[in-house]
Amino acid sequence: MILLSPVSKSTDIVEFTVKKGEGKEKIVENLKDAKLIKSKYATFIYIVLSGKKNLQAGSYEFSRNMSVEDIITSLSTGDVVNVKRDEVRITFKEGDTLKNFVTMVANETNIDYDEAIKKLSDKAYLKGLIADYWFLTEDILDEDIYYALEGYLFPETYDFYKDTTLDQVVRKMLNVTNEKLSPLKNEITSNKLSVHELLTIASIAEKEANSNSDRAMVTQVIYKRLDMNMSLGMDVTSYYGVQKSMDEILTTVDLNDENPYNTRVTTFIGLPVGPICNPSIGSINAALEPADTDYLYFVADILTGKVYFAKTNEEFNVLVKKYEQQKDIELDVNQLMSRETILSHIYIGIQKNSGEKIEKKPCELEGLEAYLYVKHSTNDRNYSLKLSKMLICLLYTSPSPRD
Repeated sequence: MILLSPVSKSTDIVEFTVKKGEGKEKIVENLKDAKLIKSKYATFIYIVLSGKKNLQAGSYEFSRNMSVEDIITSLSTGDVVNVKRDEVRITFKEGDTLKNFVTMVANETNIDYDEAIKKLSDKAYLKGLIADYWFLTEDILDEDIYYALEGYLFPETYDFYKDTTLDQVVRKMLNVTNEKLSPLKNEITSNKLSVHELLTIASIAEKEANSNSDRAMVTQVIYKRLDMNMSLGMDVTSYYGVQKSMDEILTTVDLNDENPYNTRVTTFIGLPVGPICNPSIGSINAALEPADTDYLYFVADILTGKVYFAKTNEEFNVLVKKYEQQKDIELDVNQLMSRETILSHIYIGIQKNSGEKIEKKPCELEGLEAYLYVKHSTNDRNYSLKLSKMLICLLYTSPSPRD
């Protein structure tokens, strides 16, 4: 019924007080005066017919986008704070990073990105979380860690209010992590490795393999190399160490960068200082129960993402020759940026709305944007340049999730 519908779409809060002894007629009159309802008569009839006649005294917070049913329900139950607020749904994918998630939250809610990153590095705030969650330890306070809660925010689809606070977001996610890890608590706490180390291993397996069976064999390789005091030598840690996404090129400088995550540096023995992403429960299980194999090497088929394993360096080299394409490809950027190449290889792409400073415009489909790019192929690899007024971003595109 239209007379019982919200007065407007406004989410602004309206304070409303019901004094002791006030009758239904007076309360309805005050609701009308506060512009919270459209019709006194329709509202009064609703109260009588719904049986919600016992309206309780107290201070309430309503908004004009609440229906008569919402408001009267609050008054009858004494729910003094019951504002109908805008909600957003955010999907945090398996293997995603904390930095990306904070970006999504900042884009969808009123939370400021810079303030969020600052708070998530605040030692006092982190210690408060450590006190409340058994799986958080002082390991996350290590000064070398880029993002303290990396690896601890469980990938899932979450519903938040648009005006939510960062603490509410973090605790909601940590509560889900607790739900997922609690059935494994005995196994985790009795392990020779700390929960921080287990999640670090799980995060590497998450990035290195697509299937849980492959991840269990990846973790077996990690444990074997750790036992042998051998460098892990895994590219995914190099990407995180220099904060590059997996679709970008790792340069020789990147691979040799001596940061606390990069296990490709031959002198780096042991695990990275912390997780490199937020792993799935499958990867966590793989860290707890590695496969019963004796592999020491592996390589991924970049066309399928399937991981192949080897026991010896000789076997590994055969696999590399068969499944890996050449990684170190020299690309003539000047040629790719030439006027002739751009004019003959220019395309229009569509992607999710982003903060990238590129030539783009909104798409007719909600949440998408169109952009310009130049595509070029060399040595069976595809490269693309996204065009911008100020710069051109070189992106390496490959079907593989790891190379």
